[in-house]
Amino acid sequence: MNGQREAQSPAGRGGQATRGAALVREPSPKLAEGIVTHQQRVPVDVELARRQHRAYVEALAAHGWSVVPVGDGDPHPDGVFVEDTAVVVDDLAVITRPGAVERRSEVGATQEALTALGLQLSRIPAPATLDGGDVLQVGRTIYVGRGGRTDAAGVRALRSLVAPLGRTVVPVALRGVLHLKSAVTALPDGTLLGLPDRVDPGGLPSLRTPPEEEGAHVVPLGGDAVLVSASAPRTAAWLDDLGFEAVPVEVGEFEKLEGCVTCLSVLVPGVGIR
Repeated sequence: MNGQREAQSPAGRGGQATRGAALVREPSPKLAEGIVTHQQRVPVDVELARRQHRAYVEALAAHGWSVVPVGDGDPHPDGVFVEDTAVVVDDLAVITRPGAVERRSEVGATQEALTALGLQLSRIPAPATLDGGDVLQVGRTIYVGRGGRTDAAGVRALRSLVAPLGRTVVPVALRGVLHLKSAVTALPDGTLLGLPDRVDPGGLPSLRTPPEEEGAHVVPLGGDAVLVSASAPRTAAWLDDLGFEAVPVEVGEFEKLEGCVTCLSVLVPGVGIR
């Protein structure tokens, strides 16, 4: 890490050192108007969503992540899904160009937050599109979902930015899901966890299929801990049996908008708050 990124911040659970920064964005009062693509729209309880979001943020902080709020008085219905606005690889923050036109104004606040953390910034240039939810990093391989939000030009643009960092970009075609990480995520040991009927398996190593669809989405928190939706209790028990520490959080209101535990944060390892 470069000198700009060294910082002191409160320790997490058990006094452990800060693992990094976690960018989060509060749910908008307009959350219920968020985009729905592959699911039927159902009512969203915004106040319940805010309580769920607070609990989500508390879980990050409890596991050693310094929480960095993005934006102020967020007017964007989908702004809470901050993951889509940036991809962080080492000291490089790639500001995305979301595939949904109405979401492109969300990236400015994320850029400001990442600049304040001292990262180098690059952008996905127009007319290419790329959503952060389509980007799954596993070791030095970066899988990129090719679906409705990320196009071929976005894949090429990301590849050109991360190749000098020693990363290999592998495109993955999607089937009936919003983003790659709606179908596939990775456990702390690099094992891919996911739904094989939702992706073209050609570019992927074998997937471990969780007991529930909602269990395909995990966020490694450091060590053996993984954040998982409380909607997937059998998956949480399965992960515990595999030797991981499952940390369930309620995200049901966000799942109504095709969100999941990965969507609600951008984790930047090795960064604290000055």
